[in-house]
Amino acid sequence: MFGHGIKIFSIFGFDVKLDFSWVFIASLVVWSLATGYFPKELAGLSSDIYWTMAVVGMFGLFFSIVFHELAHSLVARLFGLKIKGITLFIFGGMAEMANEPENPTTEFMMAIAGPLGSFVLAGAFYLLMFMGDVAGAGQPMVTVFSYLAFINAVLAIFNLIPAFPMDGGRVLRAILWHYTGDMARATHIAARGGHFFGIGLIIMGLASVLTGNFVAGMWMVLIGMFVQRAAASADFHSDITSTFGKRTVAQFMIINPVIVDTRVMVNVLVDDYFYRYYHDMYPVVDGDRLIGCVSVRDVKKAPHRQWQITPVGKIMVPRSNDNTIGANTTMIDALSLMNQTNNGRLMVVEGDRLVGIVTLKDLLGIITLKNQLEPQG
Repeated sequence: MFGHGIKIFSIFGFDVKLDFSWVFIASLVVWSLATGYFPKELAGLSSDIYWTMAVVGMFGLFFSIVFHELAHSLVARLFGLKIKGITLFIFGGMAEMANEPENPTTEFMMAIAGPLGSFVLAGAFYLLMFMGDVAGAGQPMVTVFSYLAFINAVLAIFNLIPAFPMDGGRVLRAILWHYTGDMARATHIAARGGHFFGIGLIIMGLASVLTGNFVAGMWMVLIGMFVQRAAASADFHSDITSTFGKRTVAQFMIINPVIVDTRVMVNVLVDDYFYRYYHDMYPVVDGDRLIGCVSVRDVKKAPHRQWQITPVGKIMVPRSNDNTIGANTTMIDALSLMNQTNNGRLMVVEGDRLVGIVTLKDLLGIITLKNQLEPQG
């Protein structure tokens, strides 16, 4: 959903990365704390002290989000789930799972770990606040601890709202999955909760904007849009999993696709292939051997006046792991490769030989047909 970000450090074997959008939220947090929250909580200090408190508060928030996601990641590892890393982005943090939990118990334990970790951290900061007050550490430090205790409690409670993909939504999905035995149905219900929660946030945000609270209102609108988008993505991923499961590419590929010889000239490719079959891409062969593929993008790179003297072999993209896949590969892995490479058509191979093509358009059609024919929970 977001960019890869930049790695800033590793902890317990997990890479912690920072999405560039975090720069925005970090700046906003520092500004709002230095000019609003801390002056209101502790009046009469200099602006330098408020800005120092704000920077410390921002790093405390950074630590709190990493701690929250680390709780998810450690529990996921305990139950055998692979976590690729932790990314901090504009709306908080995300533990990047390589695969979905295989049972509701794993889902529940992993989901609840984050809010529980935030509650523990809230208690720890509250204790530091109390100890600092007793020890005479100074009101600025005590106020920062108070803020971090409060923000961790808010983070825990907000994440427990039963709206997917938030932690509470995952807890809800785990409970529904346990009682129904149907992960797809559980995901659909939890994602619908996320959809309506997102709409509610957008409406409240717009109302805040209209009443003059522009920053808070726009923030709620953005979070609402994010929740809606993430819920829809989770629901769609569930449809993919329930439709294809462990089924392989061989069951869905187009057999005997239209192929182009490497020696065919580009003008012939355009007239006899693109204008005749209307496909986006054609495999390129040399005899029985697959050597690459050619698409509209490749044709556009060649000057029009040279089409008659330019063979397809000069403009094609060589075969690679990005555009080919084995027939026995699962459809889930094929769709993952399409997503990673932004490639809607994959050539199916056995050794150097082309045996078929699998297309995203056809797969989406299968999912749509399944949803039309089968009752939805």
